[in-house]
Amino acid sequence: MKLPSLQVPEFIRKIKFRMPGRTVRLIALLLLLALSGYTYYLDTTIREAFEGRKFALPARVFGRALELYPGLKLTRERFVDELKLLGYHEKPDPKEPATFTFTLSGVEFTTRQFKFGDGTTPSQHLHIEFEEGAVSLLQEHQASDVDVPLVRLEPPLIGGIYPGHNEDRDLVQLKDVPKQLIDALVAVEDRKFFTHWGIDPRGIARALFKTVTGQRIEGGSTLTQQLVKNFFLTSERTLTRKANEVLMSLLLELHYSKDEILETYLNEIFLGQDATRAIHGFGLASHYYFDKPLDRLDLQEIAMLVGMVKGPTVYDPRKKPDAARERRNVVLKEMVAQNVISQQQFVATRDKPLGVMARAPSGTSPYPAFMQYVHRQLQRDYRDEDLRSEGLRIFTTLDPFVQQQAEEAVQKRLAALEKARRLPADTLEGAVVVSSTQTGEIQAMVGGRQARYAGYNRAIDTQRPIGSLAKPIVYLTALEDPAHYTLITPLDDSKLVWKQRGAPDWKPQNYEKTFHDKVQLRVALAHSYNVATARLGIDLGVERILDKLPLYGIERKPPPFASSLLGAYGLAPVEVAQMFQTFADGGFRTPLRAIRAIVTADGTPLQRYPLNVEPVSAAGPVYLLTAALQGVIREGTAVAMKNWLPPEMNVAGKTGTTDDLRDSWFAGYTGDRVAVVWVGRDDNKPTGLTGASGAMTVWGEMMKAVQPEPLDPVMPDEVEMANIDPASGVRYDDGCAAGMQLPFIKGSAPAEMAACPVVSGGEGASVTDGSGKALQVQPDGKSVVKPAAASEGGPEANKKSWLQRLLN
Repeated sequence: MKLPSLQVPEFIRKIKFRMPGRTVRLIALLLLLALSGYTYYLDTTIREAFEGRKFALPARVFGRALELYPGLKLTRERFVDELKLLGYHEKPDPKEPATFTFTLSGVEFTTRQFKFGDGTTPSQHLHIEFEEGAVSLLQEHQASDVDVPLVRLEPPLIGGIYPGHNEDRDLVQLKDVPKQLIDALVAVEDRKFFTHWGIDPRGIARALFKTVTGQRIEGGSTLTQQLVKNFFLTSERTLTRKANEVLMSLLLELHYSKDEILETYLNEIFLGQDATRAIHGFGLASHYYFDKPLDRLDLQEIAMLVGMVKGPTVYDPRKKPDAARERRNVVLKEMVAQNVISQQQFVATRDKPLGVMARAPSGTSPYPAFMQYVHRQLQRDYRDEDLRSEGLRIFTTLDPFVQQQAEEAVQKRLAALEKARRLPADTLEGAVVVSSTQTGEIQAMVGGRQARYAGYNRAIDTQRPIGSLAKPIVYLTALEDPAHYTLITPLDDSKLVWKQRGAPDWKPQNYEKTFHDKVQLRVALAHSYNVATARLGIDLGVERILDKLPLYGIERKPPPFASSLLGAYGLAPVEVAQMFQTFADGGFRTPLRAIRAIVTADGTPLQRYPLNVEPVSAAGPVYLLTAALQGVIREGTAVAMKNWLPPEMNVAGKTGTTDDLRDSWFAGYTGDRVAVVWVGRDDNKPTGLTGASGAMTVWGEMMKAVQPEPLDPVMPDEVEMANIDPASGVRYDDGCAAGMQLPFIKGSAPAEMAACPVVSGGEGASVTDGSGKALQVQPDGKSVVKPAAASEGGPEANKKSWLQRLLN
């Protein structure tokens, strides 16, 4: 609110110099009344505006809390990274909270106290050791060490929610502000802040003298006056504005404590401009210039921000680094003069670089894509007023370690792909969603290549054709009918022309432009044969398959055309993740979620997000589908996954490639994680990448770093294993090494048994199976495999199959 300038009434200016005493007293009384009224007006204005603009605490958003216990898969290096993420500092004797030191085979550290939704965890002095990539010892560091079964670290603060505010702020409480910052601010801007009444008479007199003598008008402003100017007044330099400033500062000090004034100042002061966004407050400025919270700034960084109070434009560290550095060192010298820091500290910091981020982050959270998803869940489940409670705490599912690996995999692989394909830099974009197979909790979300900067969130907003990622629904629908379909049921992969009213004739083609006559169902999915899939889907019924999509979390129904069977419709990566989440969870749909709980400042749960599990498919068919998707990795289009994860991980996944190589997808799951990756261009131009050559490389890079658990699903009661010839589909005795163990719904496996091939002669020996076809003995001298050429048209067909697996 801007106040009017204080004007002298017209009738007073016209009064002659000589007046009777009674008239003078009357005029003085009138002036006193006018001044009293104006003071009352200012007082009311100040109190209303200050109370209205004092900032309540925002809802604080936290990531997952790391739980430590013996046996946890964790290295010492990764553990220390977790501590540093939480703002821990290395000290030789780490007895203070948030400190640590290295020991011979572990770490000694002291945790912070933290209030969780289920109670307060006290600060603990602990010792942890590691062996072979896991926690081997966890003890409380006392006179006699005591084993601790479980320790929960405090969760990382990842952002704040400010409903009703259109401005970006990172509001801070005075108790959370570094003492060095307060000391520096008082030393440089207002040494008598804690003793004056809001104004500095000497400063005002000095400013008045320079103004009267025609010199440059100066401020002489206290911190209180600076706050008043920012809150209520314009930036004009006039005596009337200065008079208002002085009077309002006195009134502000009359009603509010020094701590209230200082805390509001710290959150209100202007410290820069980012296009149309004003950078107000030290909290936001800390993120804007250094990309970290205020309580983790170093001394030289604090000094730079304090120095900018005098002129954010003049001392802009990005545009005028030399001026900013000079001003920072002036602040450091003043801190020495006021005994805030020592001479040694000054010498150690004066030559340090500014350390400012080259590119300003666009928000206060390091994880804008994930935070946007949190916002949407809040908007869906709460009213704005429900989130205005002061000190609200929101506990989310984000795993900072998994998030970091996802971001790095996107940046590294996209740059490598551009170089390999000779694409201009920053041509490719990507998105990643990672969730827990058991709970549906989203552990990581990358909305774009520059994951730290808010903007278009491709993980939840992009809708790109999913290509072959649509095929598992087709095959699952078939496997739900074991009387007609098993993993070895032969499918027709011959030329198809499909006529449908309202659409042009549809002539699907396989990726390698060839047909394969009859192929087993599992082979058709593993090699992503389009024609076999299309024929299967048409036989099952296009509408029947598309009607199943809502069961798997796909709310938008695709066009009712046969081409939708091959993914000619757009979905966001998070929607694809929901679909594969259901496969990974054995047919149970667990809605993806980013929020675990919300509690008030006193720890009362506002609302919990319980698991909402719904069975949408029988466990048996889903188990068979998982086995077929493992075949995609073992022998199909994603066989190159072995470059990142060993075969014993038993990954299940599916590549996806769209027309003209515009979109590259890979979706898959391990024993503990589901992940979906999309790679493409925002302008929708071809990338030259298939699902295997693009998105799968990002997926593999990320998962290799995360080190997931192997996939070993529990076999449902309605499923049995049978020993099958992988080429012909005939059944062998369980002891026959020439067969492959495949799952079947009980009663659907082939009933007839074929004779097991006789193996003799060691490695490379030529043997035959029950149908007289050649087999090759493996190095163990027992197991045998049939060369692909034997069932797919000779060496040339085998060559095409290899190429197709590589590219698709």
